Amino acid sequence: MSAQKKRNFQIEAFKHRVVVDPKYAEKTWKILEHAIHEIYNHNASGLSFEELYRNAYNMVLHKFGEKLYSGLVSTMTSHLKEIAKSIEAAQGGLFLEELNRKWAEHNKALQMIRDILMYMDRTFIPSTHKTPVHELGLNLWRDHIIHSSKIQKRLQDTLLELVQHERTGEVINRGLMRNVIKMLMDLGSSVYQEDFEKPFLEVSADFYRLESQQFIECCDCGDYLKKAEKRLNEEIERVSHYLDAKSESKITNVVEKEMIESHMHRLVHMENSGLVNMIVDDKYEDLGRMYNLFRRVPTGLALIRDVMTSHIREIGKQLVTDPERLKDPVDFVQRLLDEKDKHDKIISSAFNNDKTFQNALNSSFEYFINLNPRSPEFISLFVDDKLRKGLKGVTEEDVEIVLDKVMMLFRYLQEKDVFEKYYKQHLAKRLLSGKTVSDDAERSLIVKLKTECGYQFTSKLEGMFTDMKTSQDTMQGFHAAVGAEIADGPSLTVQVLTTGSWPTQSVTTCNLPPEILGVCDKFKTYYLGTHTGRRLSWQTNMGTADLKATFGKGQKHELNVSTYQMCILMLFNNADRLSYKEIEQATEIPASDLKRCLQSLACVKGKNVLRKEPMSKDIAEDDAFYFNDKFSSKFYKVKIGTVVAQKESEPEKQETRQRVEEDRKPQIEAAIVRIMKSRRVLDHNNIVAEVTKQLNSRFLPNPVVIKKRIESLIEREFLERDKTDRKLYRYLA
Repeated sequence: MSAQKKRNFQIEAFKHRVVVDPKYAEKTWKILEHAIHEIYNHNASGLSFEELYRNAYNMVLHKFGEKLYSGLVSTMTSHLKEIAKSIEAAQGGLFLEELNRKWAEHNKALQMIRDILMYMDRTFIPSTHKTPVHELGLNLWRDHIIHSSKIQKRLQDTLLELVQHERTGEVINRGLMRNVIKMLMDLGSSVYQEDFEKPFLEVSADFYRLESQQFIECCDCGDYLKKAEKRLNEEIERVSHYLDAKSESKITNVVEKEMIESHMHRLVHMENSGLVNMIVDDKYEDLGRMYNLFRRVPTGLALIRDVMTSHIREIGKQLVTDPERLKDPVDFVQRLLDEKDKHDKIISSAFNNDKTFQNALNSSFEYFINLNPRSPEFISLFVDDKLRKGLKGVTEEDVEIVLDKVMMLFRYLQEKDVFEKYYKQHLAKRLLSGKTVSDDAERSLIVKLKTECGYQFTSKLEGMFTDMKTSQDTMQGFHAAVGAEIADGPSLTVQVLTTGSWPTQSVTTCNLPPEILGVCDKFKTYYLGTHTGRRLSWQTNMGTADLKATFGKGQKHELNVSTYQMCILMLFNNADRLSYKEIEQATEIPASDLKRCLQSLACVKGKNVLRKEPMSKDIAEDDAFYFNDKFSSKFYKVKIGTVVAQKESEPEKQETRQRVEEDRKPQIEAAIVRIMKSRRVLDHNNIVAEVTKQLNSRFLPNPVVIKKRIESLIEREFLERDKTDRKLYRYLA
């Protein structure tokens, strides 16, 4: 196919100059001016917009744009001056309605005028940097209507008065308000801000300052907060109905400052209804309202947190230092848990689970729990009580909840190693007496302790469980091997304990009855025959026995007694009367234990298997004891406990404390050596800081003790002092 030739067209200028009528511009403008008048007078229906557009187009084309633009300004201005008079003349409530109606008409007129002058808007105005038609119409409305000397102040006062009416409970025409406010916004953000928003915020501040002063004088804290919350919500709603969205933060700031920030200290400390009263009375709704309002102002939450912290520390301090409370360790710990539950619920229900509040609660509990040096012991006693009897018939989930709560208190302890010492003693008693309510619960707590403090913390506790299991297997083997030989004699159950795993006990021997001694020797022979290189020592002070006894008139009972009590009672198989000295000589039980055993056998009402002469509550060395033929009980099985020596509990505590202090020494030394090995040279203060940091998961080391351990390490040539700086230490490899 052959290519077509390209054809070029050229438009040439008119050969003859177009002659424009000298009066053309004036005539055309008159037509357009008349049209603008008709539009403002609502007679636009008879106009030909196409013709008008063409006229405006031609004026711009023939370089009469300036005349067209200036004519538009003067025509619109004259109309707006008339409109201003009409608005000024409107009386009372009709003022806003007239303004709103005229604004709507002006906008409609402006739209038509812009359509007619569209060509000027698109070409002449950008090239001459003049204001576009629509914007021009808005500016002229602003200057001649809104900023008219007779309208500006009146409009402002009317709008503020309507807001005031609404605040005092009257119903206003929100639709009209919305239209007028929108007009101000359409005229530019500066018009809205200067003519309405700024004075609105000022009068609002005055209103809320006065109202809050009235409220604070007559309301309690809870009621005041309700009123503040209501006012805040009203202002937010007002913005959504007829104000600029950007005004929300400004007006809420005003309410927050005047109603909350200005009075927050007085509200929090208000007598009989402030924050502390709300906490004490569990007023979750009021507390939640306070939290949500105070979080809106700077330092609001910090104030609540500080007052709450002071309150918790004060009640906690009273709790842990009250001598009456310290008489019952289980109740003491239960009260701590109740306080923790109470404040946890407040933080979750009212304070939005705020982490900073939770941290404040934790630090408060840590502060006052450690004010009482016996807290580690009491927490262990609480666990002991729960695992002995307190959790019978309770579901596994509930057991876990109790154990988790105990662990929470355990975390607050600075002296975790003291808890460990007591816990080991209490666990040993539970295991050896078979009084633990659940092995699963025991093991669950050990797992929790291991997770919290590491393997070393629980290795000995786990060793105790291992010994109990091994002892069961050993007894099965023993009975299988020598069961026939001892079938006629007393039955024996032995628990073989590894020395390192169990709490250290002073070995106190006593003379066992011959019947028991025989079966004990058989067990010893069996055990040492199957385990070489081991040594057995009997802990008679930790054993129990079940004795069958026959009293006068053939009444039979089974007595559950300690090993020491068994040794005493079996002496009466061959004697009716024995003196204290004779019993002491025959059993060789230590004097303090012997007196307690005799006291429990002869002086406790309802359990007096023996009679004592002379009758008294205390045991004397010249007392005589008789088998009580007249003993009776409605129970077949009778448990006879051992009277606890109150006077001895204090030395025992001191002994436990001394053992803890001794155990700490090698741990502190090990930490010092670890630190110095890696740092080589370090000054005294930094060693103390790092040792404290390393060991505070188990206990809070005393700086004086750290200093003594450093001295000890220097003596043993692990460290040396710097020759010039005495506070500087060097590690000796």
